[in-house]
Amino acid sequence: MTEQQARQEMVKLGASFFQRGYATGSAGNLSVLLEDGNLLATPTGSCLGELDGDRLSKVTPQGEWIAGDKPSKEIAFHRALYLNDPDCKAVVHLHSHYLTALSCLEDLDRQNCIRPFTPYVVMRVGDVPVVPYYRPGDTRLADDLAALAGRYRGFLLANHGSVVVGSSLREAADNTEELEETARLIFTLGDRAIRYLSEAEVDELRSR
Repeated sequence: MTEQQARQEMVKLGASFFQRGYATGSAGNLSVLLEDGNLLATPTGSCLGELDGDRLSKVTPQGEWIAGDKPSKEIAFHRALYLNDPDCKAVVHLHSHYLTALSCLEDLDRQNCIRPFTPYVVMRVGDVPVVPYYRPGDTRLADDLAALAGRYRGFLLANHGSVVVGSSLREAADNTEELEETARLIFTLGDRAIRYLSEAEVDELRSR
């Protein structure tokens, strides 16, 4: 994908997230790894529903701002994922309703906050660890994600939202939506008895 195509796709997906209520105001950010090794990202304070392809931030993997508007302060944790996961080609970070609500709950399983009860979250994302709460922009957030990078495709940031990586921006977006739908199902089911997938059923899905 050329840089121009990446810019167009980021604008299109950002607008789609915003129009469907996955993003509000200036919350959330997107990034993609370009063919030249640099990163294209949403600028600081930008609304995902109003992105301008020509004004998207361009930064080096080391964090040097080289073109476009100023990048979000959260570009640091995007960079940490790219630098520590060779399969990561795009990152989607949203404050979507149900995943953010889930991130605010106490006593989540820190190793995997979504116990599988549908096959899709297993197939698309797998285990979802919880990263401790840090102030947005805190360097420890990047440190913790760097330590987890390469082993997981999705992360829940405590009291904050979700981060999902993918082999493309479209894949990261699709996987984010799958996680949000799963979180919505968790709240819909409430305290009803859930038939969780067995270990054997989860293993079968992972093996495929």
